[in-house]
Amino acid sequence: MLGRVNHVAIAVPDLEAAAASYRATLGCQISEPQSLPEHGVTVVFVELPNTKIELLHPLGENSPIAAFLEKNPSGGMHHICYEVGDIIVARDRLKEAGARVLGDGAPKIGAHGKPVLFLHPKDFQGTLIELEQV
Repeated sequence: MLGRVNHVAIAVPDLEAAAASYRATLGCQISEPQSLPEHGVTVVFVELPNTKIELLHPLGENSPIAAFLEKNPSGGMHHICYEVGDIIVARDRLKEAGARVLGDGAPKIGAHGKPVLFLHPKDFQGTLIELEQV
């Protein structure tokens, strides 16, 4: 069911500083910041040869990333995103197996313009999982 790793997301308290670190220190290509109000985040993608790193920063007080950063002020890994061929088929199969889909279970459009869903971290060894349809 799962395809390749699309990205690993890291919550950061300072998006500009984090992007600069990846650009200057690690020599990575960095995307322009993209605000996603429906997800409560601003994102920057670090382009790697085999995947991406998504740097997440809160957009507004009610952002889930703001709550994450309150508990982890230095930031840290937030989620891992896997690609799936059909997000509805994947969702239904996972729900039948007992996995919990966060929110109302309906896919939302993510940063890449494709449908995404999140799965409860308690069902996956403490890791928040994002599925993205490709």
